[in-house]
Amino acid sequence: MAYRSFVALGDSFTEGLNDPGPDGVAGPFRGWADRVAERLAELEPDFRYANLAVRGRVLGQVVEQQVPRAVEMRPDLVSLCAGGNDLLRPGCDPDALARRLAGAVRDLRATGAQVLLFTGVDPRDTPIMRRARGTFAIFYMHIRSISDLYGCRLVDQWSMQGLRDWRAWSEDRLHMNAEGHRLVAAKVCDVLGVECADDWRKEWPSRGRVTAGLRRREDVRWVREHLGPWVVRRLRGRSSGDGLDPKRPDLLGF
Repeated sequence: MAYRSFVALGDSFTEGLNDPGPDGVAGPFRGWADRVAERLAELEPDFRYANLAVRGRVLGQVVEQQVPRAVEMRPDLVSLCAGGNDLLRPGCDPDALARRLAGAVRDLRATGAQVLLFTGVDPRDTPIMRRARGTFAIFYMHIRSISDLYGCRLVDQWSMQGLRDWRAWSEDRLHMNAEGHRLVAAKVCDVLGVECADDWRKEWPSRGRVTAGLRRREDVRWVREHLGPWVVRRLRGRSSGDGLDPKRPDLLGF
C-alpha cells in the first residue's frame, strides 16, 4: 500500500544516533526512520512525516509522551521501538514491560494505523549486555506475540547478521553508525513491501584476525570513554535526552 503519513516513536535508535545528517556533521542526525521516510516520500507526493523519538527515553516516557501525540496525528504508519533503555537497568521485568507496550500498540492500532514493531539485535557479542541476554530474548518474544496479536509489521533485527559486525556500530557500541542505519532502513522497506536500492543482507569483507591484546585495549577504552559516563548519568538520575525536544515534532511534508 502507499503510505501518505508516517510517525516514528522511540528513543535514540529512532532519533538516528549516530548517523550524521546530509551535511556530514553530527547533528541533526538522520537515522533509519528518516531514510525510510525519504523513500516513502519518493512514492507519494503528499507524504508527511514526524519523528517524536528522543534519546534516552524509557518505554513509559514513550507511552506517556509520544503515543498520545501519534494517536492525535492519525497517520497511516507508526513505528514504535522502545524498551532497550529499560532492559539495560538492573531488575527490569520484561513481562511488565511487554504489557505496557501491548497497551500502546492497541491504542495505535485503534486509529487504523499500520504499526511497525522491532525486535532488537542479539546482545551476545557485547560483554556487558550479554549477561542480560535472556531478559532481552524474553522481551523480544513478547514483541513477536504482540505483533501477531494486533496484526503489526515486525522488523526482526535479531536475524540481521550484518548488524553483528562492529563495523555497523559507532564507537559507543550502543548506537549504530550510518551503515547500520542504512541496513535497518533497507530491512524496514522490505517488511513494508517497498522497493529500495539497498539490501539488508550485508556480508562484510574479512578484516583479518583481531588479537586478544588489541581487543582488551579497545574494551578498556570503551569502558573509560563510553560505559563509565553512561553509568555516572544513571547513578545521578540523568539522561542524555534531558532537555531535548523531538527533532521533527509535527507531521509535515519534505
